[in-house]
Amino acid sequence: MKKFVTDSGIEIQRVYSLCKNEVGEPGKFPFTRGVHSEMYRSKLWTMRQYAGFSTAEESNKRYHYLLSQGVSGLSIAFDLPTQIGYDSDHELSEGEVGKVGVAIDSLEDMETLFNGIKLDEVSTSMTINSTAYILLSLYIALAKKQGADLKKLTGTIQNDILKEYAARGTYIYPPKPSMKIITDIFEYCNTEVPKWNTISISGYHIREAGSTAVQEIAFTLSNGKAYCIAAQKKGLDINQFGQRLSFFFNAHNNFFEEIAKFRAARRMWAKITLVLGATDVRAQMLRFHTQTGGSTLTAQQPKNNISRVTLQALAAVLGGTQSLHTNGYDEALSLPTEEAAKVALRTQQIIGHESGVAETVDPLAGSYFIETLTDQIEEAAWKYIQRIDEMGGSVSAIEQGFMQNEIARASYSYQQSVESKEKIIVGVNQFVEKEAIPTGLLRIDDSIRKIQSEKLAKLRAKRNNGRVQECLSRIKQAAKEESNIMPYVVEAVESYATLGEIADSLRAIYGEYQG
Repeated sequence: MKKFVTDSGIEIQRVYSLCKNEVGEPGKFPFTRGVHSEMYRSKLWTMRQYAGFSTAEESNKRYHYLLSQGVSGLSIAFDLPTQIGYDSDHELSEGEVGKVGVAIDSLEDMETLFNGIKLDEVSTSMTINSTAYILLSLYIALAKKQGADLKKLTGTIQNDILKEYAARGTYIYPPKPSMKIITDIFEYCNTEVPKWNTISISGYHIREAGSTAVQEIAFTLSNGKAYCIAAQKKGLDINQFGQRLSFFFNAHNNFFEEIAKFRAARRMWAKITLVLGATDVRAQMLRFHTQTGGSTLTAQQPKNNISRVTLQALAAVLGGTQSLHTNGYDEALSLPTEEAAKVALRTQQIIGHESGVAETVDPLAGSYFIETLTDQIEEAAWKYIQRIDEMGGSVSAIEQGFMQNEIARASYSYQQSVESKEKIIVGVNQFVEKEAIPTGLLRIDDSIRKIQSEKLAKLRAKRNNGRVQECLSRIKQAAKEESNIMPYVVEAVESYATLGEIADSLRAIYGEYQG
């Protein structure tokens, strides 16, 4: 008889007839069934669409289009130079400006990016990590220029540097100063921007790098634990900063395993925060955003991706996500076209308004299979966390290469199963067709770098450069003294210091991480 297993290697029985744990009630510890008692009966999840490309002008047009189509929150993609702290005219930016996201060099670009959009009326998520402190400062500076009440600003910065070392690679500074910057953000936002989610602890990129579902939540929750401990060492109260932590997970193809994964992660985080001293239930809740699996999209027969994305989105909803991004069907080939982005959004809207799955809370609770699988995923993930704790925590485990090696092994094993056809990928290794070369794809040409460089030259010519240098000096001094850098970074962006100049000011103090 063939043996059936999940993508994490958990054996699937022919039939299930019992489950061990009492799952409790939605909105109550340990939140297995959801963080709110009513869940989607009172309010649907936030429907976000991740977008950003080319220049701030072009991205602004896409944002206005998405808002007109019913998106309830913006999610910004930044280009690679922005992510790793280089201005568009830097020599290392060549060939990458505006390609995988929007190029943001200064407050001028931020003003253009949100032209016609009131920041206190929209929730904004920014997928940015090593330069999160700069992008958040730009956002705050723009909100102040708009006359917004900073106490009302809502949104999220990803700000998760540990997964960059483990899985993604867009880091700048070594781990210790990077962790210090993150806790500076926690401290600053606690008083200045209290509704802002100061970190989105990301399993998404861990999964995209090839991890299993079990590894995704184990490594992510371990990283979350490390951030909490670092904040507590700074004297911050977990009952306060814990309420502003959010998570970011992947929704992959193994439907039931993904649902069980989300439920297990919620239960585990509640237990972790309780041990760390959280007594406020809002600091014990795992709130998360989900994106459908980018690595599952195929360039072959790309419209098949609509079906994949639908199943993944449904798994995220049945698992209790707080917000969701659905990928465009053409994203294995290019940045999503407007048509693909609309189909992706309509997929969420159909699930939310037509399927009926939002009308009851945690509809699969009590399923022998789901409850058993939730328990098994949790048990396997705790074993990983115990091993990481024995190494001294996430930072130490990353420095020893443990997470990276485990992800690499899982990725290799998965690819072997695809190549041997043990795992069928429709249109790739089975049901293959001869296809025409696709047309109408969205491409970004290299002229964007020239446009951005010309903007930078004009900006540097008209701003008060003496003022900029004073601000950069204050950032360096704060870093040397281990003071909170955030007030000085906000001051610098308001003087139109560029992203690269601010990142370089800390490179001069902290150096660069050599992975």
